Amino acid sequence: MKRNFLAALVLCAAFLPRAAIAQQAPSITQTIAGTRLDISATGEVARVPDVAVISAGVVSRSATATAALSDAADRMARVLAALKRAGVEDRDVQTSNVSLNPEYRYPENQAPQLVGYTATNTVTVRFRDIRNSGEILDALVGQGANQINGPNLTIDKPEEALDEARAKAVAIGRSRAELYARSLGMHVVRLVAATESGGYAVPPPMPVMMEARMAAAETKIEPGEQKLQVTLSMTFELQ
Repeated sequence: MKRNFLAALVLCAAFLPRAAIAQQAPSITQTIAGTRLDISATGEVARVPDVAVISAGVVSRSATATAALSDAADRMARVLAALKRAGVEDRDVQTSNVSLNPEYRYPENQAPQLVGYTATNTVTVRFRDIRNSGEILDALVGQGANQINGPNLTIDKPEEALDEARAKAVAIGRSRAELYARSLGMHVVRLVAATESGGYAVPPPMPVMMEARMAAAETKIEPGEQKLQVTLSMTFELQ
C-alpha cells in the first residue's frame, strides 16, 4: 500500500506544470561582501535635428454646415497639392483633425441665436528638409492654410546618438564610483548591477501657435541642436 502511494506521488509530480515547479525553486540573490555604493549617472550628446513636425490647417466659416465643410475641403485640397509639388511624400502627411462647430450670438435676455458654422481641417506634416520647410509653409499660406502650429524639431533615427550617450553614462558612473572610493579610502571591486531608466530627447521650448499671414519676409526655421540623454542607476561594491 505504501509503495503504491509513493508511486502515485511520483506520477503526479511528473505532470506538474513547469511554471509551478519554477515557483517552488528558491530565488538566488547576489550578496555584497563590502560596502554598497548606488550611483545615478546621465550621459548626454547633442545632435542637429533633421525632421520638423508642423501642423497646418484651414479654418472656414459659413452660414451653413455644408458650405463651411466644403470650403475647408477645397482649401485643404490646395494645401495638399502644394505639399506634393514641394516634394513632401504621402507618408509624411497625416490628417490630424476634422471638426465642425456651430457659432452662436448671445443677445441680452434672449435665447442664443445660431449665426453660422466653423469647419476646421488640419494635417500634420513631417519636413525632412528643415532648411526649406519655411519656404513650403509660406507656399501653404498662399494656398489657403490659415493656421500653423509648430515646429516640433526632432531626430529621425536617434539610436546611434543614444548609444553614445549610454557609453558616456557608463564612463561617468565608473569615474564617479572611483572618486567616492578614493574619498573613503577604499577601492572599487566590481559593478554589481546597472539599470537604464530610459533614453530621451530633452524637450525644446514649447512650439508657438500662430495665425499664418502673408508677409514680405520669408519664414525661417533654424534647427539648432537637440540634446539626448540616457540615465543609468549603477550599484558598485567597494572594499
